[in-house]
Amino acid sequence: MSRTRLGFAAVGVALAFLSGCAGYTARTLPMRTALDEGDPAGAIASLDAAMKVGSPDDLPKDMQTDDALLVLDRASIQQSVAQFKRSEGDFQAADKAIDMLDLAHNAGDTIGKYIFSDSSGKYVAPPYEKLLINTLNMVNYLELHDLDGARVEARRLSVMQRYLTDQLHEGDNAVLGLGGFLAGFTFEKSGDVDEALRYYDEALGFTGFASLAGPVGLLLPRGKYTSPRLSALDRSKASPPLDPSTGEIVFVVGYGRVPHKISNRLPIGLALTYASDAVHPDDAVAANKLAAQGLVTWVNFPSLGPERGGYTIPACRLDGGFVQLEEAVNVSHEVRAEWKKIEGQIIASAITRMIARYAAGSVVGAVAGRSNGTVGFLASLATQATLTALDTPDTRSWETLPARVAIARVRVPAGKHSVFIDARGVQRRSEVNVEPGGWAVVSLMGLR
Repeated sequence: MSRTRLGFAAVGVALAFLSGCAGYTARTLPMRTALDEGDPAGAIASLDAAMKVGSPDDLPKDMQTDDALLVLDRASIQQSVAQFKRSEGDFQAADKAIDMLDLAHNAGDTIGKYIFSDSSGKYVAPPYEKLLINTLNMVNYLELHDLDGARVEARRLSVMQRYLTDQLHEGDNAVLGLGGFLAGFTFEKSGDVDEALRYYDEALGFTGFASLAGPVGLLLPRGKYTSPRLSALDRSKASPPLDPSTGEIVFVVGYGRVPHKISNRLPIGLALTYASDAVHPDDAVAANKLAAQGLVTWVNFPSLGPERGGYTIPACRLDGGFVQLEEAVNVSHEVRAEWKKIEGQIIASAITRMIARYAAGSVVGAVAGRSNGTVGFLASLATQATLTALDTPDTRSWETLPARVAIARVRVPAGKHSVFIDARGVQRRSEVNVEPGGWAVVSLMGLR
């Protein structure tokens, strides 16, 4: 075989091999398809197969890979089918394995992102994901009536909140509203009045939480902690005396799914416009020069797809009567807001990698071309083709987060109660027994 044919064959083999290296969203497509079809058991089975584990109780051998993110997806789906103990274990394992923001970056990750792909480094979660691990795991513990476990998650949430506020100066994440509501309820039922009031105060900084008016009014005379928000809520509605023969039910309903990342392509000129504030001037000049020569026309980068089912109106019935739910957090909004902060940097990184690919190919071609022009051209082409094929945009994210979460808190007579929740065709029916002065938490995650 001639050198020319050998060179083209090598390029063809490299591209054929590398084209099979699909991004994260391709790996999770069976999971999303099963959820769309209302088959959560099939979604869990697809994740187990992807992680090469034998059952939903097993964890992958190496949690320092993207398998940790698959465990996080499985935790959400386990919660949606009321497998709260399994979900709890998955959330705990993922929480230990997944870092937030730049805490896990090292030189190897940085080089990989520069030359090859934003998907080459260890996955690092945005703030809302880390906050929701603890928040949703609190739901698991409360469903299991385990206040000890719920308090641990509440305190972990507080640690993340302090990091957000003190280090990142981002204390306005609305996920903290839902987390504060659940943490306040946890400490209220644990008998820690002041801690409960602190969390309720934080929750009220994000949304109305009208159902807190009665509980806050009853707690304030018993504690030392107060604030303008708590006092205003107490004055807005007189709190009737607590009837010891009654109890409470808290409903937590998630529905839809947040926008997940998809692989995208953008013309180089438009990419330079979008990332004008983030691209170094020298890189912009180099990219424009390559585009003018017709050497590059597109840039590969991740973007957000549409959310799923975020505008659904869930239904909740208690003993045949409808329960009014109020939105606690629009998770999709937090996803888009966080993405908007970094989108320019992501496109700029893609442009930088494109320039690095061409530079690497040019060097290889120049060296090989000293002995044979054809070989030099093919070597350059092979290098650029290989680097381009390896440039898989980072589409990793926690894909099974509900688009929105709504809540309700209802006082009920002691005894058994019939509960029915429907969100996007995902339903839960259960009998809830509430002791005098007792409580229950009932949740549903309709991830369709």
